[in-house]
Amino acid sequence: MSAVAPEEPAWRRRAVERSTRGAGRPTPTARVRAVQRAQRFVDSAHALVDEKETMEFTVQEVVDRSRQTLRSFYEHFDGKHELQLAVFEDALSRSAAEIRSAAASVDDPLDALRLAVGTLYEQAHPGTGVRRALFSDFGPRLLLTHPAQVATAHLPLLAVFTELVERAARADVVPAGAPGRRAGLVVQTVMSAARAHRVPADGDMATATANAEEVWRFCLGGLGGPYDVRPAP
Repeated sequence: MSAVAPEEPAWRRRAVERSTRGAGRPTPTARVRAVQRAQRFVDSAHALVDEKETMEFTVQEVVDRSRQTLRSFYEHFDGKHELQLAVFEDALSRSAAEIRSAAASVDDPLDALRLAVGTLYEQAHPGTGVRRALFSDFGPRLLLTHPAQVATAHLPLLAVFTELVERAARADVVPAGAPGRRAGLVVQTVMSAARAHRVPADGDMATATANAEEVWRFCLGGLGGPYDVRPAP
């Protein structure tokens, strides 16, 4: 699969537009500086979320961690919620980039799609730090209150899976048609299954929620692909 340059994250475009508002079209140098400052705020928030295992940081904590000013923060973000959304979008963009890179190294289209499903399952699985705070807590709450923002945040993942479904269709291993819609259903299925994973009260993992391999076979069946019993690549 040929490498596709991912689009700039929506949160970064918003931050740059906000910081350069009223100044006309920003010069390349001004834009780079705005991106760097905004990214420092987001990276600082990521670090705090990882430490706290919650999205309940304060703006001042982020400002202090980034070694920037409160004025600069509000030049790039409207407030705490917009920064939280930026952290969420950034995490999903990173997830998409990781999946795209891993899948690009696999020649077989079906194996590439299988690897993508397994990687996304592991990324969305409730763990510790950023993953738990974003995917098990903030993401589901955001879906209830700001569904349009959640849809925007998931666009990088949707793009990757659409490419992979199209690639599999061109190889005639899954039927062609509506790749974006089908990719969206795969992403929703995988992330929902990962979030639902739990250890039963009796500790018997054999009765736990579906694992990554079972989720892959379910998704493959939904895509109309062949029953796949090969070991994971």
